[in-house]
Amino acid sequence: MRNAEEAYALMADALRASGRDILFSMCEWGTSKPWLWAAKIGNMWRTTGDITDKWASKHGYSWGMASIVDMNEPLWPYAGPGHWNDPDMLEVGNGGMTDAEYRSHFSLWAIMAAPLIAGNDLSAMSPATRTILLNREVIAVDQDVAGTQGHRVWKDGDREVWTKPLADGGRAVVLWNQGTAPAPITVEWPMLGYPASLRLKIRDLWTHGDAGAAVGRWSATVPSHGVVMVTLKL
Repeated sequence: MRNAEEAYALMADALRASGRDILFSMCEWGTSKPWLWAAKIGNMWRTTGDITDKWASKHGYSWGMASIVDMNEPLWPYAGPGHWNDPDMLEVGNGGMTDAEYRSHFSLWAIMAAPLIAGNDLSAMSPATRTILLNREVIAVDQDVAGTQGHRVWKDGDREVWTKPLADGGRAVVLWNQGTAPAPITVEWPMLGYPASLRLKIRDLWTHGDAGAAVGRWSATVPSHGVVMVTLKL
């Protein structure tokens, strides 16, 4: 019996022989640590068991969204242009989470440069679901040409700061509150690899508005189970 690496390499050879441009997505649920070998074989690989439309839970081999995030986050060094960690499809709009939680879901997938594969019924989307899935500014972070997977740079209990370097030298930042009440979260420039003396312009990707500029740090009150997602640029 072939191991996963050998089996997928055989499939990759067959796909190349077709003469067509094909994105090769591999799914063995992270069992054989594909992030260690799959980049030379295909384009993306599942890193976890199946996602379920819940905030954070485990049902058999299925995991809630926040649990999937924690499993996929440490794998950021293995992703890059043409080879991606895949934490499974989006559950946005399927009804198991709130709109705030779905915004967190979409924002975190985007900052992790994950494939954005809609898993809902596209023919029956609510306005809220449509607004989330069609947020061009968040999608642009996911699709940034530098191809870097973002990751967590600070955590204090339920509060987290995530960042993703962008091709233009800016940073995408997600302030994530996993707690049950609104909470203030601060991003400090050294977390992002910037000097504290730098003055940066702030763009809120969910309100689609400019949020001024700041030197050294910036804070926002983040709703329960929600995010604030911004870009920081000179």
